[in-house]
Amino acid sequence: MPVVRFYSNEAVDGRALQRAAKLYPHLSITTELCYNVELTGCEHLDLDQREVLLWLFRPPLKAEPLSGNPTLTEGSGEKLVEIGPRLNFSTAWSTNAVSICRSVGLAHVTRVELSRRFLIKPKDGESLTELNEDVKKLIECLYDSMTECIYQRPITSFAVETKPQSVFEVDILGKGRAALEKANDELVLQETVWPLTPGIWTTTHQCSRGLKGTPPVWSVLTWPSPTGYVLPWESEGEGWEYPSSFAPPLQVAIEASDGASDYGNKFGEPVLSGFARSFGMCLANGERREWIKPIMFSGGLGSIEDTHVKKEEAEPGMEVVKIGGPVYRIGVGGGAASSVQVQGDNCSDRDLGAVQRGDPEMEQKMNRALRACLERSSGNPICSIHDQGAGGNGNVLKELSEPAGAVIYCSKFKKGDPTLSVLELWGAEYQESNALLLRPSDRHFLEIVCKREKCPVDFVGKITGDGKIVLVDDEGGSGDQAGGERYPVDLQLEWVLGKMPQKEFKLERLPPKHQPLSLPAGLTVKDALLRVLRLPAVASKRYLTNKVDRSVTGLVAQQQCVGPLHTPLADVAVVALSPFSLEGAATAIGEQPIKGLVCPAAGARMAVGEALTNLVFARVTALKDVKCSGNWMWAAKLPGEGASLWDACKAMCEVMGQLGVAIDGGKDSLSMAARVGKETVKAPGALVISVYAVCPDITATVTPDLEDPDGKGVLLWVPLSPGRHRLGGSALAQCYSQLGDCSPDLDQPQLLTACFNTTQELIRDRLLSAGHDISDGGLISCLLEMAFAGNRGIDVELSSEGTGVMELLFSEELGLVLEVSHSDLETVCQRYSDAGVQCRHIGRTCGFGPEAMVSVHVDGQEVLRESLPDLRALWEETSFQLERLQANELCVKQEEAGLSRRTQPFFKLTFDPSEMPIIRQPIGKTPHVAVIREEGSNGDREMSVSLHMAGFEVWDITMHDLCSGCVSLDPFKAVVFVGGFSYADVLGSAKGWAATVSYNHRAKAEFAHFFRRLDALSLGVCNGCQLLALLGWVGEGEDGAESEVVLTHNKSGRFESRFVSVGIQESPSIWLRGMQGSALGAWVAHGEGLMQFRSSQAQDRIISGGFAPIRYLDDQGHPTEEYPLNPNGSPLGVAGLCSTNGRHLAMMPHPERCTLGWQWPWAPRDLRPSLTPSPWLRMFRNAFAWCSSYDG
Repeated sequence: MPVVRFYSNEAVDGRALQRAAKLYPHLSITTELCYNVELTGCEHLDLDQREVLLWLFRPPLKAEPLSGNPTLTEGSGEKLVEIGPRLNFSTAWSTNAVSICRSVGLAHVTRVELSRRFLIKPKDGESLTELNEDVKKLIECLYDSMTECIYQRPITSFAVETKPQSVFEVDILGKGRAALEKANDELVLQETVWPLTPGIWTTTHQCSRGLKGTPPVWSVLTWPSPTGYVLPWESEGEGWEYPSSFAPPLQVAIEASDGASDYGNKFGEPVLSGFARSFGMCLANGERREWIKPIMFSGGLGSIEDTHVKKEEAEPGMEVVKIGGPVYRIGVGGGAASSVQVQGDNCSDRDLGAVQRGDPEMEQKMNRALRACLERSSGNPICSIHDQGAGGNGNVLKELSEPAGAVIYCSKFKKGDPTLSVLELWGAEYQESNALLLRPSDRHFLEIVCKREKCPVDFVGKITGDGKIVLVDDEGGSGDQAGGERYPVDLQLEWVLGKMPQKEFKLERLPPKHQPLSLPAGLTVKDALLRVLRLPAVASKRYLTNKVDRSVTGLVAQQQCVGPLHTPLADVAVVALSPFSLEGAATAIGEQPIKGLVCPAAGARMAVGEALTNLVFARVTALKDVKCSGNWMWAAKLPGEGASLWDACKAMCEVMGQLGVAIDGGKDSLSMAARVGKETVKAPGALVISVYAVCPDITATVTPDLEDPDGKGVLLWVPLSPGRHRLGGSALAQCYSQLGDCSPDLDQPQLLTACFNTTQELIRDRLLSAGHDISDGGLISCLLEMAFAGNRGIDVELSSEGTGVMELLFSEELGLVLEVSHSDLETVCQRYSDAGVQCRHIGRTCGFGPEAMVSVHVDGQEVLRESLPDLRALWEETSFQLERLQANELCVKQEEAGLSRRTQPFFKLTFDPSEMPIIRQPIGKTPHVAVIREEGSNGDREMSVSLHMAGFEVWDITMHDLCSGCVSLDPFKAVVFVGGFSYADVLGSAKGWAATVSYNHRAKAEFAHFFRRLDALSLGVCNGCQLLALLGWVGEGEDGAESEVVLTHNKSGRFESRFVSVGIQESPSIWLRGMQGSALGAWVAHGEGLMQFRSSQAQDRIISGGFAPIRYLDDQGHPTEEYPLNPNGSPLGVAGLCSTNGRHLAMMPHPERCTLGWQWPWAPRDLRPSLTPSPWLRMFRNAFAWCSSYDG
């Protein structure tokens, strides 16, 4: 199959290139892109097909055509290198590019891969030979060797010489244990020795069983230090070796969080809470402890109706179905690779085989297909379902068919790689794939649903009822019969899934060697804060929250960021179960691995305590209803660690029993060690407790931002280990390269129970204006974080009660800090006292904005007096240092400088949101609106809710419906193009969607007719905005010429998730009638929102004509280009465009995620009563009124 190439002289963007340029400024780098296009069934494209393909590849507003020949060639003293994806399997980028091609009729295009070409040469006349080593290192910076490679010559074919490995047998019966041990080593099975009689068995890996259901999700992560810029306590780690086969700590910090964020953004689920922790220390016993093998931890929270909870038993004749992506040679041995006792002992090529290939668009398509089954009016056709994880098909299909048994045919699987062996097909742990059972009568329904959602589905076998799992190698045969074929797997299920004998472990307990904490003489509170506030576990997590969508689904009631400056400090995440109810769910996280190094049992109890003191700030039904998931990451197979794990587990179980909460699931990773040279480096043992509970009122949530109610806010301290101030395992100790010998602990669980119940009552009665738990950084960090979040000063007076100032302020004993109105002070204190819990009045809230001060006294002596902006800058410093490595540095500097002078966003309301627009000459029937989505779109559900609330009859329409002729737009008075990442923004934002509209003849005719209608409206939000600009429905030139505007990458160079203030200007827009002059809060969540005008004249004409009706505002209410108040850098703050006739509106902010008051993350107190309903609902009601009035 030939490959044709198209070269573009676009500048290659990317963090790797920026990093390389910084590291090697004496080398010049020139770039170009190459689109490698595989054709099947033809040798070349005709002129029309070629023109379509070139339109797809050419960036908007770019005049230069693409060329079939490269523009970069290697000259004397230069080095040309081309880097692209490995050839053995197609990338997710290619999958989406091919989908675009097929949607526009380019059926011969079967693979498209993008490679990057770099021409490297010395600056200042130096010789390339002298810089050869630097050139080599620079090239290594430019790509990820796990997924990419250097092309030695231009690609002419994607075919690889690898042939499928034949099925072979391991002669266990003939050669006994030696044969099994050889297979264990060669196949990297990671089996351990069990005292069993030799027999027949198969490797099985349990899939994780966490919460499953519908969105939203939480995602959390930890990684090792150092964290990107040198901090004082890291000096002892200078010269420490890091293995070359591992990603370095800084790369993990940036790219692992990028991966989680990008996946959530494109799938369309919000990431709502998390934690970040770093550690690297040589302990008192000389042992190095560090997360060389980092933890990337994520979990999902959802809901499921009772009718879908119980799976049906497998019955003979049922279809065995695989739904989702095709089989790839990825994740081969992934579960086993993660079980290596010490990472680094296995071969690098084996690790390469375990690498995953994430495809969030495929996951989303699968999710939509499954959801359609759940919502079928005649009942859910799915009898049983199982997610694919560790062990791949070999695990999921066995467990799904248990105990009845099944026959599975190799030929029935869609394969993304024709060279796959049977072993790889059976064991590959490729993602975005589930298995389910279905009755034959429902097969047609599932096929129709999957076709509509463009989701692959394979009917790979049948339930047999004989209790056996049989895999038939029938490639090339009919696949209808097993007779005469080879059976690579033919096992009785009870042999491999039956009850296994319990294994016994003999654990070695090593005596701890701790030393008392020794702090520098004369250490001041300010000097300690200079370190503690920059420790990643304490410091701002803004570098994580800014790049992940926290509003998608429209069900988010509480995400990470709080207060007027959107500061990432929330203790708990809260989601609604429905947009039409205030019922929901709350979740929080607790983990204390550094304290666990001092005392594993105390660390486990503190993790449980932290989770509950976080959860307490959302109203839940009862403490007894709280459920927990426990996840263990421990080097348990190494000396001393198994006993520590046992101590931690025993302590956790005991304290949960005393508290009355239950653990109902979890997962373990017990190989948390890495080989570094001749040294084995163990990670600190980590227990992550994720708690969740039903939330009866999602609006009854208390956040850390101080509000100073009525100008008389007072601060209360609720200690849960009164009189104890232990510093072992604290942030302060870590910042002085020590652990200490006595860790905080949950000494009195009954106090936590009483505190939890009393705090819940106070939240129910709306007596708390702010609240925060005491955790990393201690009491002083808790107080400062509340001040940072509220942008308010504090005046604190504490009594030492015989303890030192450092112990008092920096001890991380469990507790709460609350803000209440002075008028409620006596009531609140009495409630705690009645419950047997101490509650101390320790200060007041005072001052606001840049002039606010922080003052702390202990026993009447001032120990800290600093400007609030200065302390906040210190707390934000680590985050901004990391931001410089993942975003445009000028933007980062602008945000950093702006924080010091900010007060709060500008909001203004010029109309009554509760009033309905007048409907003149009613047409007598409810107008229909089509919510149109493309492959990769998200946000359609919350858009449908907003339109339904306005009165429309809402229809879900896919581009497949229109392209296939199943649906016409004639019955609809309005169409809405939703947000998301159509085709993952491959080839540019909305480019694939626009191609379908422009080059699919049915779709083109439908939209052309709709656009000409005078009785119809359209709205495009986010990805839909990008689409309308490409189509020319908004920003059109004079006399209806093509669009004068395109949307490109944000000035920051990355995805932006923000809550901003936008102003509504005078305009002809029907959608925005009566809203002019208002300044409203709105969510933005996009990566390509920078509006570029074809010329300055076009920009002037659009602005002066009132066709840019929505603008980003600064804190004074003026249109702004300042980052991040303007999150994408659009000139003059332009956030939306309308057509000259006012019927079509395109906007980057998301009004559909702000139509309910509780969807706003913050609003000033005086505006809050006006948020029921939200002012944004007026926009949709305007459209409804116009559509209901228009008589044609």
